[in-house]
Amino acid sequence: MRDRKWAEKKAHDLVARMTLKERMSQLRYDAPAIERLGIPAYNWWNEALHGVARAGTATVFPQAISLGASFDVDLVSQVAEVIATEGRAKYNEALKHDDRGIYKGLTFWAPNVNIFRDPRWGRGQETYGEDPYLTSTLGCAFVKGMQQDGKFMKVAACAKHFAVHSGPEDLRHGFDAKASLKDMEETYLPAFKALVTEAGVEAVMGAYNRTNGEPCCAHTFLQQKLRGEWGFQGHFVSDCWAIRDFHGQHHVTKNAVESAALALKRGCDVNCGCTYLQLESAFSKGLVTKEEITRACERLFTTRYLLGMFEKTEWDDLGLEDVETKEHVDLACKAAVAGSVLLKNNGVLPFSKSIRTIGVIGPNADNRIALLGNYHGTSSTLVTPLEGIRKEAESRGIRVFYSLGAPLTERKDESLAKDGDRLSEALCVVAHSDVVVLVLGLDETLEGEQQDMSNNGWGADKTSLVLPGMQQQLLETVLQAGKPTIVVVEAGSAVDLNYAQEHAAAILDIWYPGAGGGTALAQMLFGVSAPTGKLPVTFYKSLEGLPAYTDYTMRGRTYRYVDSDKVLYPFGYGLTYGKAKIANASCQTADENQIITVDIIADQNMVETLQVYIQDLEGPYAPPNPVLVACKKVELQKGQTNQYSLTLFRKAFETVSDEGVHGVFGKRFAIYVGLSQPDAVSCSLLGTQPSVLQVSLHD
Repeated sequence: MRDRKWAEKKAHDLVARMTLKERMSQLRYDAPAIERLGIPAYNWWNEALHGVARAGTATVFPQAISLGASFDVDLVSQVAEVIATEGRAKYNEALKHDDRGIYKGLTFWAPNVNIFRDPRWGRGQETYGEDPYLTSTLGCAFVKGMQQDGKFMKVAACAKHFAVHSGPEDLRHGFDAKASLKDMEETYLPAFKALVTEAGVEAVMGAYNRTNGEPCCAHTFLQQKLRGEWGFQGHFVSDCWAIRDFHGQHHVTKNAVESAALALKRGCDVNCGCTYLQLESAFSKGLVTKEEITRACERLFTTRYLLGMFEKTEWDDLGLEDVETKEHVDLACKAAVAGSVLLKNNGVLPFSKSIRTIGVIGPNADNRIALLGNYHGTSSTLVTPLEGIRKEAESRGIRVFYSLGAPLTERKDESLAKDGDRLSEALCVVAHSDVVVLVLGLDETLEGEQQDMSNNGWGADKTSLVLPGMQQQLLETVLQAGKPTIVVVEAGSAVDLNYAQEHAAAILDIWYPGAGGGTALAQMLFGVSAPTGKLPVTFYKSLEGLPAYTDYTMRGRTYRYVDSDKVLYPFGYGLTYGKAKIANASCQTADENQIITVDIIADQNMVETLQVYIQDLEGPYAPPNPVLVACKKVELQKGQTNQYSLTLFRKAFETVSDEGVHGVFGKRFAIYVGLSQPDAVSCSLLGTQPSVLQVSLHD
């Protein structure tokens, strides 16, 4: 186990030997060397959302939203451990060449545990979805996998963006997110609390926006939660150039000197940006104290000591040979399969052995960018859907025909042609194919972070769920041709699939599946493996009836508060190959906990996701719909009664009052144990429904 007290003492002794000006210099993300004390330069900024990012070659795993769709704690932990291995290895190699620049350090600004509350948010792809429990569970697994439980941290993780942040991107630098105490405690804060109190995350990053009037990087209430109520001991970092927004966008201070002072006094230890260059002026004006500067500096060096930057560590032998290994690439492919969600299947999948020709059509069929999502690394090999299908097909003697069908966003492929110039070619491919794979969707150029100096300048929010360009016309044209067609979606968020649901033979959402996404897709199509993901977000029929994007109340949002008649595909829904059903669900009380036991019967060997939802039947503060409180990825054996148990702690029965108080306010509860939510849409699509248990709790 790590000894934080030891690291704190070492940091205290080292910082005491620095001048005040030297201490100030260490509060910037690009901290300079202090040669007289043997302190090398260090850049705090590094990224690892779904693989080591922006630092050259590394394994590119599926985007975070796909990891969320896996509902798989063990898988996310394994992915995070590989990321940490590659991050530490690349750090070791960089040091051999005295490269201490940006994206070369051990402090990784991931995971993003904001709540994907609205399908328009471009950065929702970076999250684990819309549910606080799922986000907390997977976020904790990611942090523990990254940091590891040794004498030194393998790398340091960071919970971002604290807090109440999920768009709009184009307003984020000056936006004030208004959230009630109930919504804060019930939706926006639980994942951050879990990462601090359960996973021991080493860093927390503040968001750009204000929340209820105060900028998140200098927020009284949030800091009281973080360091007071939750006991956070790590360091706090601003989002990049967010402190500059205090005076430039939020207008809560008059100038950069005041902004630097406010951030430091409110607990921001390191500035991603340049505003802390004004700390010397702030000190001379009496706006900050020596003690406040020293406190921040000691926190930062505590982290550096915990990472073993001034010691020999168990991670020092990791090097280039540990980056993008076959085992890591295979895990990325496994993760892509685990996160892919089969939304519809009329029996066309997996492919019949009688198929001799396959048509592959669509703007994302051979789009390398669509494999990656944002905040990605550089893979030495990228396999698109077309490439993956072609390789698998050729090994079986199957011919593959290909057509672009339509560009991603434009209405024609050639500038002198008429609109829809590739539609006739697509129909030719359909005519010559036994089965068609139509690959549509988005990529990081269409959804992502707002353009600024710290990212690629692509993306931002969506304004519609409709597929861009000619894609909807391509979809309808191909489906009307009458051949069995599998619609494959590459996107980081929900898109309009109403027409596909009505007319396609199958629909498979593979998100942004990572560097080997095409290989994973081919394996699923040909039945080498089976998609086992569940939706971590609600797919709405349309944006009609959703609250305004700028409205942060939860009414009408996410599966916990939405009316089911607005839902096309519910949160927690996903098919796989084969059928399973729940039997003999029971509940026993053990101390203050409830032990749920259930049998699952499957018609073939398969993997499913056991899900447990609770509805408070009489408490005044419960959301209108049952809430996820437990989930488990389970391997089922054909012809056997597969029995599983899950423990529900008393916390699972809590709701949150209007004053933000957590408590068990009701006495009677319905517990739904199954493979989906208990809503009518899920039960109809899945063809089975959860078992219902009635439980009474007493003080």
